[in-house]
Amino acid sequence: MPMPMSNATSTAWPDGLLLTYYGDDFTGSTDVMEAFTAAGVPTVLFLDVPRLEDLARFGHMRCIGLAGQSRGKSPEWMRRELPAVFQRLRDLGAPVLQYKVCSTFDSSPRVGSIGQAIDSGVNTFASTWSPMVVGAPRLKRYQVFGHLFAAANGAVHRIDRHPTMSRHPVTPMQEGDLRVHLAAQTPRRIELIDLAELSEGVGQARCTALQGDDAPVVMIDVADTASQIEAGRLVWENRGQGVFSASSSGLQYALAAYWRQQGLIPATPSLPVAFEVPCIAVVSGSCSPMSAAQIQWARANGFATERLDIAKCLDPQQVDAEIARLVVGALAAIAKNVSPIIFSAEGPDDPAVLNFESSASVAQMSTSDAAARVGQVLAEIMRQVLDGSTIRRIVVAGGDSSGAVGSHLGIQALTVEAGMAPGVPLCRAWSNDPLRDGLEVALKGGQLGSASFYGQVRSGQFA
Repeated sequence: MPMPMSNATSTAWPDGLLLTYYGDDFTGSTDVMEAFTAAGVPTVLFLDVPRLEDLARFGHMRCIGLAGQSRGKSPEWMRRELPAVFQRLRDLGAPVLQYKVCSTFDSSPRVGSIGQAIDSGVNTFASTWSPMVVGAPRLKRYQVFGHLFAAANGAVHRIDRHPTMSRHPVTPMQEGDLRVHLAAQTPRRIELIDLAELSEGVGQARCTALQGDDAPVVMIDVADTASQIEAGRLVWENRGQGVFSASSSGLQYALAAYWRQQGLIPATPSLPVAFEVPCIAVVSGSCSPMSAAQIQWARANGFATERLDIAKCLDPQQVDAEIARLVVGALAAIAKNVSPIIFSAEGPDDPAVLNFESSASVAQMSTSDAAARVGQVLAEIMRQVLDGSTIRRIVVAGGDSSGAVGSHLGIQALTVEAGMAPGVPLCRAWSNDPLRDGLEVALKGGQLGSASFYGQVRSGQFA
């Protein structure tokens, strides 16, 4: 692929921060951190807006992230909360400000609206465009002529035919063309630099022609290494005095690929390897097929798996007893060096998932409030398991669950400790609480990892 150079901006890294980002959920936020840390770009993820003393503690970082939970929020919530957060991140001085979205782009006009997030953040800079990079080949996500494809069970599917995302319980993907999908969420102009234009070397000319005072969203196809490098070049060389981008971790992989080509970072990405531990503790609020396969593998391989009773979880009169039951069982397993897994669902066809709306109705709760309650209960279970044991490595599966657990444990920040499955690093927790400081945490998106993921987390051995 031709790689025409632009005179728009100097290629060299500026001093200080290179990028700041807000993650639309906790698992995706660690995905960004993994991509940059492996590339040699020191990154820290805060779980709340950092104070000056927090920033000073991590003064050597080149990227700062803030883990959020907007993927499950309404447009009204976004309009109320996001502008101030974006401005705080903008004030840190990085030339790129990212709203990090899931690489499967799950969103809707009513929940997790990426369009609303863009409208809330694009004016943070006086920029003439808002680049969008979603494809991430390392995660088996590909954008081709504006259409998104993602792998599942060894095969690549168009996102609206994906076995998980087409059936997502909150934001099912029913359109493969991301331009069409996003247009339902924002009136903003949406453009595309496609794979053919990148391969023909006219990406820069196209980028220049598409920019305007209306700051359009400009999607950039990524399907392979060459298009990934070119996407990174276009964003970096056209960042001007600052640019806002709603992108997946594909943006990190693209920028790193371009910086690597320019000799600014190491030629080969790498992360330390984790050591083996006798036990891990897991809570899972995910209902994806892969999460189900992981629970089933763990059950067949000596883990202690126990289901959270949803009805009792949602009943104020029974929830404490249900928590106590699960904590007692988990601690008994740990005493025998058996790793406990506490889960709320085992796949999308689990009766707990199919009947969840009915369970919420019986409890006189909205489905969103009921889902939040499940996350809070899983968080409390994990807190009590940690307080009652010597466990120092944990896994939380599911974006909403990860947010609830991370917040409940009093963790201020995360950095990458070691590499594991693509998109799921082992993180080191930073906390003012000595019981939590140094805790090893993996926040796993429902679809990520292989069936044997939990065994690999325990052993530290990943292929």
